[in-house]
Amino acid sequence: MPFPKKERIVYEKNPLDEVVCQLRFPPILRIDSEIPVDFQEKIRKDFPKFTETVELKVELSSEASSPIPPEMLQNFIKGPGNRNYEFLSEDGLWKINLTRTFLALSSYKYQRWEEFRDMLLLPFKALIEVYSPIYFSRLGLRYIDVIKRSNLNLEKVSWRELLNPFILGVIGSSEVGDNVFDFENNYRLNLSDNGSIVRIITKFVKSKESDEIYYMIDSDFFNPNKTKIDDAFSKLDYFHISASNLIQWCITDTLSNAMKPEKI
Repeated sequence: MPFPKKERIVYEKNPLDEVVCQLRFPPILRIDSEIPVDFQEKIRKDFPKFTETVELKVELSSEASSPIPPEMLQNFIKGPGNRNYEFLSEDGLWKINLTRTFLALSSYKYQRWEEFRDMLLLPFKALIEVYSPIYFSRLGLRYIDVIKRSNLNLEKVSWRELLNPFILGVIGSSEVGDNVFDFENNYRLNLSDNGSIVRIITKFVKSKESDEIYYMIDSDFFNPNKTKIDDAFSKLDYFHISASNLIQWCITDTLSNAMKPEKI
């Protein structure tokens, strides 16, 4: 993998805002044509809350103006659209999405990989047993880290002291870095398994509760090639190890220590 190998650690003050795993497969029309009763029964104990949405297909001509009044929008809808079934845990911190083309698991309180992996096994097995996808057309594991200095008692510490220069870009400049108030960088890197990619987005995000500026590192690991069902978890394990190395490669010891690391 391209990132330096690091000893695995977990943080008491975890910066992860969301972790998402998505398993894409060739369209299974039965998921759209019938309510997923059997699938729900296999996961309902851990994901009791259910909602359903329909992604409407809208087709507009190049002359169509925007916005379009709601009463006119119906004229542009083509077909019933795709169904998105959402299953939530009782506390709302875990979410499963099932559509005709993918299964996804999201965590809003990620602690460690083993817990996430175990939670993924439940809908994964349900998908295989109920719908029997032939293979996965894309595997993805996405980590969204949001560095909030106020949560770490680092309000007066500059980003240059918390993040390494290669991930900061212009913000790392002692001459002009403090004048940057908005930015977004987007990188794509090949991983060392000769097939997988990581897309890294870094940017400032503003707190919804205050004027504080956070630093976001959004790393999306994915393999866009056909993957055998039995090989899915070994590839996801590889993404997890790569993600652990990536975040430690990005941050300085000052930030790492403030987040209270613990070796595994």
